[in-house]
This record gives sequence, C-alpha cells and structure tokens, in this order.
Amino acid sequence: MKRKSLSSFYVSLGLLFTAVILKAVESAKGKYAHMLFNELFEDYSNALRPVEDTDKVLNVTLQITLSQIKDMDERNQILSAYLWIRQSWYDAYLKWDKDKYDGLDSIRIPSNLVWRPDIVLYNKADDDFSEPVNTNVVLRYDGKITWDAPAITKSSCVVDVSYFPFDSQQCNLTFGSWTYNGNQVDIINSLDSGDLSDFVEDVEWEIHGMPAVKNVITYGCCSEPYPDVTFTLILKRKSSFYIFNLLLPCILISFLAPLGFYLPADSGEKVSLGVTVLLALTVFQLMVAEIMPPSENVPLIGKYYIATMTMITASTALTIIVMNLHHCGSEAKPVPQWARVVILDYMSKIFFVYDVGENCTSPKREKEEERRFEGDDGCQRRHKEVRNDDCNLREKLNGNLHGVQSENVRETVNCCSCYKMLIKNIEYIANCIRDHKANRAKGIEWKKVAKVMDRFFMWIFFVMVFFMSALIIGKAA
Repeated sequence: MKRKSLSSFYVSLGLLFTAVILKAVESAKGKYAHMLFNELFEDYSNALRPVEDTDKVLNVTLQITLSQIKDMDERNQILSAYLWIRQSWYDAYLKWDKDKYDGLDSIRIPSNLVWRPDIVLYNKADDDFSEPVNTNVVLRYDGKITWDAPAITKSSCVVDVSYFPFDSQQCNLTFGSWTYNGNQVDIINSLDSGDLSDFVEDVEWEIHGMPAVKNVITYGCCSEPYPDVTFTLILKRKSSFYIFNLLLPCILISFLAPLGFYLPADSGEKVSLGVTVLLALTVFQLMVAEIMPPSENVPLIGKYYIATMTMITASTALTIIVMNLHHCGSEAKPVPQWARVVILDYMSKIFFVYDVGENCTSPKREKEEERRFEGDDGCQRRHKEVRNDDCNLREKLNGNLHGVQSENVRETVNCCSCYKMLIKNIEYIANCIRDHKANRAKGIEWKKVAKVMDRFFMWIFFVMVFFMSALIIGKAA
C-alpha cells in the first residue's frame, strides 16, 4: 500500500512540473509575441503595397469555399450564397527571424493592421457596400499573410427558365481587384475549381461543379490589363417538389376536360365542367407567373399550361356547338345525306354509339319499333275496311233506291254521311300522328349526331392530353 501511494505521488508531482514548464514556455512566447508585434509595426504602414520594388507585381492567391446556397431568386435573378474567401500574399515588410523570438513562427493579428488587397465581387447585387468582415489574419515569419473571411454574397445571375422545373443554371462569381491593375496586383487560382468539401446540401438545388477560370480583361477606360477569377457555379434544380405540386395536378385536371364530352347533354353540366377546369388551370398559371421572371422565355410548364388551357377552351366551345345539335327539334332541317352516311352509319359504329335510349345489350328498342310498325299497319287495315264498308254502303244505296220506301232512303243517306265524317276525322288524326312521328324521328337523328360527335371529340382530346403530357416529360428527360 505504501509503495502504491508513493508511485501515485511521484506521478502527480511529474504532471505538476510539466504544467509549470508549459506555462512558463507560453508566457515566454507571449512575451516574444508582444516584442515581435511592437518591432514589426513600429514603422509599418498599411496604406501602400507591401513590395520593396514598386515595379514588382504582388501575387495574391485566391481560394473560394462554398458553404451553402441561401437563396436563388429567379424573379429578380439574384443568387445568395455563403462563402469562405481565403486570400494569401507575401508582405515584404513583415518578416522576422524566428530564432531570435524563441522559435515563434506565426502570430494572429487583426486584419485592419496590415495591407489587404481590395478584391471584391464584380457582379455583386447587394445594396450593402460595407467593409469586409474584420477577422484576424495569420502572419508567418517569411512574410506570408493568410486571410480567411466568411461572406454572404448576393450576385447577379442570368436565369434561364425555359425548361423550368427541369432546368439547370450557371451562375458566375467574378472576383478581382477594384483599383489595382495586373501590373500591380495579380490574382492566382489556388485550385482549378471552388472547394465544395464543406458544402451543406441544399433542398432545391444540386451542385454539379464550380470550375474556376482566370481572365485578363482590358477595359475601354484604361490601357492596363485587369485580371479576375470567375467561378462558375453549375446548379441542377430538384424538380420533385414542382412535379407533385404544379405539374401532376395540372395533368390530372387536364384529363377531366375530355370527360365533359361523355356527360349526357341533358344533365346541364357539360359547359360548367369545362369552365371550372379552365379556372383551376388559371390559378396554377398565376402561381407559376409569380415565381418566374417577366421575360420572353416562357417556362416549359407555362407552355404546358397555355396549351392545356387552349385545349379546354376549344373543348368548351365544341361542347356548346354539340349541345345546339342535340337540342335541334322539329323546326330544324333534316340531317343531311352526307351526315347520315358518315356520322350515323360509319362513325356511330366505330365509336359504339347507338340510338338514344338504346345500348348494345338491350334490343328492346327494336321490338318497340316493330310493334309500332305493326300498330301502324293495323290502323291502315282498319282504315281500308272502313273505306270498303263505305263503298259497299254506296252500292247498297244505289241498288235499293228503287225498291224501298223514301224513309228508309233518308235513314241510309244520314248513316252514310256520319261514316264520311268519321273517316275524315280518322284521316286527320292519322296525319297528325304521322307528322309528329316524323318530327320526333328528326330530333332523334340530331341527338344521335350530337352523341357521335361527343364521342369523337372525347377521344381526340384524350389523345391530345396524352401527347402533351408525354411531350413535356420527354423534354424534361
């Protein structure tokens, strides 16, 4: 037990001694850091380029790390991104011998104490022109200064929404010096592309790359070259949200439009269904218009909405025309011969359209028609019998005028006149019934024409809706 207690005592004593030594070293380095800082900045000025020869170019290495995409405003064409901007250069007046300062090789100091390159975002679209974040810089003994500064940038981006919501965008971030030309400050790419290792995945956009290109441009105002580095952010939109909230409802609603032709004409809901579908698509069109910029490039989904609305407008107009054909009554002209052949004979068989009130499983209509024809023949037979009786009556009257008395003759003549009036009334009623049946048959024919045209337009518009839906999906792919 005594040996264990002694060993633990020695271990504790060793740890305490080590902590005292480290603290002494840190305090010694802190002492040298203060002394180094006072000596370096005694005669230092951060207003001038830190080069010993004014004709020498100062190279600034630039590296951009994309951390997050905050917002893509398509309507105003502004990209908001969270960046980490790293700049490094060599200051000829901030060097020291680290052996003289107990091996101190680097210090952290506020960035406003040293000279900084005025590298800005050329295509900035923010109203805030404040100074960069005043973070510390890392100063090494060989004069190398590294400045890491976070920044939330708003840059202008030309947005092409022709294939929205299946579009890809390319947004440029151009960095360059605002006052120094290429003979004074030159910008060098640290990497061939932006750093995406710390990118936070966005819910709306996929990042497919961020290549960097150095450009040297000579502007019209000046003869000196001005270098810049352009980072091209390649974005691909995640379209699942827009498919389920904008495109799929439109496709489902558009398939309701052809069903308006399948509704019975007597229901009174054919036109109201088309108008309701048209209003629903108008609401979706307004939602898309609020998102998209007011440009000449109509998005793909907007074209689909416009085509569908045009189709529904045409279907509603055709429905009104077909309903007028359906309600043609006795005052209308008979169905033309070409319409009888094309529509009633051929198209009705192709689209399985039968007479009004008839279907393919109930042949009751034919039996009723046969009974009506039989009834008409019976009435005609009765009418002929009455006429034959009348003729026989006349013969008897002519034969008996010489052999009977005058009273019997009068009675016979009166009876004959009654039969004549009865025959005239029956003929009048039969003619009225015949005309009524003809007018009714004319209306039935027009109703059948309207029904055939309804079925024809229904299949035509179904094919159009399917074709437009397949076209938009094909363009998206």
